[in-house]
Amino acid sequence: MSAQAEGVSPLNSGLEGLRVAISAGASGIGRAIADTLIGYGSRVHICDVSDEFLADFSSAHPDAGASKVDVSDEAQVDAWFDEISASLGGLDALVNNAGIAGPTGGIDEIDPAEWRRCIDVCLTGQFLCARRAVPMIKAAGGGSIVNMSSAAGRFGYAYRTPYSSAKFGIIGLTNSLAKELGPSNIRVNAILPGIVEGPRMSGVIQARADQVGVSYEEMEKTYLDRISMRRMVTNQDVANTVAFLFSKPGESISGQSIGVDRNVESL
Repeated sequence: MSAQAEGVSPLNSGLEGLRVAISAGASGIGRAIADTLIGYGSRVHICDVSDEFLADFSSAHPDAGASKVDVSDEAQVDAWFDEISASLGGLDALVNNAGIAGPTGGIDEIDPAEWRRCIDVCLTGQFLCARRAVPMIKAAGGGSIVNMSSAAGRFGYAYRTPYSSAKFGIIGLTNSLAKELGPSNIRVNAILPGIVEGPRMSGVIQARADQVGVSYEEMEKTYLDRISMRRMVTNQDVANTVAFLFSKPGESISGQSIGVDRNVESL
């Protein structure tokens, strides 16, 4: 007897026609999530701050919604969700993905304005998106939210205190919302990517190397040596996890902080 006949849902079941909002969805992890969900038949509306990346996304997915939004700006977030309501006719799921690296430096070297900017984008932006998404998801009868945290939200991150503090805050936001929204049939989880290969991580490694006075290659090896599998994760690894959490096989998972990190031991 097949798994299907035994009542086991395929891993992509429930994704067809799913209405999903994705912040920072035009590049990196967000773009991989958008591409993956669209490939499974979901209806997607993204936002981003880059005109270049938005144009590339719209060229690849002309039927998907795409808006220019700074998630730290309440008015822009409100406008985005008004556009989502018009384009999708409702909402079933949210990916709170937008974030910035923030400054690298000792606590006595960090500009308070850079601290505030990092918290505003990485943490307050998730609050602003969730406060607009939740009533729409409730109206749909329930759904799912994925908040993008980081391994830095589990281990701490020397010389990256604004970023790490925001990512720890996202865990608190996730756990609180999971308890608050469970009775409304809304699941809320956090994904904690580890060291994700790509230009953003390369910039982080270079900044850390400069901070401690070593070469890029030395610092990259230091990062890789902290991963038991000795290699970085990919954007697609994270996207696959989001797709699972939104699917029927993931419908019992809520209030969890899920590491997608190849067993990173520290940062």
